[in-house]
Amino acid sequence: MSNHLVKETSPYLLQHADNPVAWYAWGEDAFAAARAGNKPVLLSIGYSACHWCHVMAHESFEDDATAELMNRLFVNIKVDREERPDIDRIYQTAHQLLTQRGGGWPLTMFLNPADQRPFFGGTYFPKERRYGMPAFGELLTHIASYYENNAADVRSQGDRLSEVFARLEPQPADAALSISVDPINKVREQLAKSFDGDFGGFGGAPKFPHPGTIERLLRHWRTTAKDDEPDIDALFMASLTLTRMAEGGIYDHVGGGFCRYSVDRSWQIPHFEKMLYDNGPLLAIYSQAFLTTGEASFGKTAAETADWMLADMRAADGGFYSSRDADSEGEEGRFFVWTPESVAALVAPDDYPIVASRFGLDKDANFEGEWHLTVRESLPNIASTSKRSVNEVEAALATARSALFVERETRVHPGRDDKQLTSWNALAIRGLAIAGRVLQRDDLIEAAAGAVDFLRAQLLVDGRLYASYKDGRARFPAYLDDHAFLVDAILELLQSRWNTAQLRFAIQVADLMLNHFEDSEQGGFYFTADDHEALMHRPKPLADEAMPSGNGVAVYALQRLGHLLGEQRYIVAAERGLRNAWQAIDQHPHGHVTLLAALEEYLAPPEIIVLRGAAKEVDAWRDSAGRLYAPSRLVFSIDENENDLPGLLAERKPVAGQSVAYRCVGTHCELPVSSWEALAAKL
Repeated sequence: MSNHLVKETSPYLLQHADNPVAWYAWGEDAFAAARAGNKPVLLSIGYSACHWCHVMAHESFEDDATAELMNRLFVNIKVDREERPDIDRIYQTAHQLLTQRGGGWPLTMFLNPADQRPFFGGTYFPKERRYGMPAFGELLTHIASYYENNAADVRSQGDRLSEVFARLEPQPADAALSISVDPINKVREQLAKSFDGDFGGFGGAPKFPHPGTIERLLRHWRTTAKDDEPDIDALFMASLTLTRMAEGGIYDHVGGGFCRYSVDRSWQIPHFEKMLYDNGPLLAIYSQAFLTTGEASFGKTAAETADWMLADMRAADGGFYSSRDADSEGEEGRFFVWTPESVAALVAPDDYPIVASRFGLDKDANFEGEWHLTVRESLPNIASTSKRSVNEVEAALATARSALFVERETRVHPGRDDKQLTSWNALAIRGLAIAGRVLQRDDLIEAAAGAVDFLRAQLLVDGRLYASYKDGRARFPAYLDDHAFLVDAILELLQSRWNTAQLRFAIQVADLMLNHFEDSEQGGFYFTADDHEALMHRPKPLADEAMPSGNGVAVYALQRLGHLLGEQRYIVAAERGLRNAWQAIDQHPHGHVTLLAALEEYLAPPEIIVLRGAAKEVDAWRDSAGRLYAPSRLVFSIDENENDLPGLLAERKPVAGQSVAYRCVGTHCELPVSSWEALAAKL
């Protein structure tokens, strides 16, 4: 029999709709039932692509005996953390406070239904005793007994937890505070200390791709590029990390795109889920690195990642799906692995030694008795051994890759979570817009523009933005990340292809962010809107996590939009946000690299160039200006026939018979110039 999840749209919740557990979705119905029955709430949070979520579901939630315990002792709520990051954020923090350990998924929390406050929690629990953990059934019995016999303790612990939550919020900043470059300099030193000089990345296993940290290093190098001693080490740290990730098994060498993270220090074996929110930022940073260094492998990785996004993650409506699972046919990684014999049967006999050498098929198996492809030998070494040129080796590998891809397409694919999230789509739009400019690929820019149009058509309802779209339904009022990421993404897209309607959409979203999310007294932005459902806490998150900080992107994008339009209220709100976050930035700069990018552009405002004239000529000027990595430069090419531009752009008028460039740095604007040579001299 189906439970209460049968009417949900989330693929993750629907995976549990036929469990014998009487799951509810998050909502008042569940809490009312728990209060009426004097039962605690068991809250289980996960997501569709999560391997250990699937394991716990198969072991416990599909087991009749375990389900009977859960239904008799608790009211059970299942949450998709991708649809409800507001709930997930609160209870991940609570888990860390209660257990003094990091959280993760599946997250298992036990709540007092009177106030939603947790009194016990953990992550994955096995059905039987193992891994040093109790059996899930035993745990359920003990927790239900504790709740029944210790009501006063449950309430008092909830009170203490709420007090700690309040203390976690950033303290009001002193109005006289002097904001400085110190955190930017400090993070450079911190990253050098944690850098892995052998394999790139920072720290040990498990290793996650951190595009924001890599971009911080590229930006740091760029600010020193004209110094007597440019910071080549910053460029090296970024380049080595990107090289090792693209060579490792975290990258899909057959289909393109990146998996979530590596379980080992050397990026060899991943957890195999692929997330849109990783691949959008990674597409951007590989494109930026290609622009910076000219390294062909970075351009190739960016192009293949973009191809995967368009082929596998793009919906017919122009938006992008969320993720691919780690598992297929019940086994993690099954879709991705090979044997030497299966590869040899697909490639030309003369080419097999090249493929085997390149990807380690002539070495020991590296994943549960099979081979997950990772780069093991350099192209020059293979060329030398095989007596072929590097170009010939590359051609043989490309042919083999195509053959492997065709064969792999016949396998059972990992499940795809086909809901479309505003914030994750925005990250994809930003990546595609940057890659389209750098790689000179109109198809990527077209895809980015189509995704913006999809969001505006389907996720903007009665003047308010929504967070998730599935089966023709926009659901859940949008969060800070949805608004901030979308404004930032549209500003990137407008540099690749101007569209006044999309600029007005960005202004509308920015205004929604200011009106409903900003703390106008102390500065900064709450994660949820002022009219959002009341939860046990309303956080104002500052740190970068798996995705960039919403506060960081909000400040960064508002500054840029404010300078572009000459709109002071955006710039003032951005400064308030920086001041509110200053203590966190100054004490822990390595955890706030997105806010550091905003800080950098607060201290040295962005350079904004607006080109007006015949489209063909001003687009050529824009493309020429974009051939240098200049992260604080924005270049907009606006056809001379565009009218009714908002704000300061209305003053950037075309001049009859010639193209003209308007250049401003912050609030300082120069006289316009009417030749490419004159503009180039200023760049």
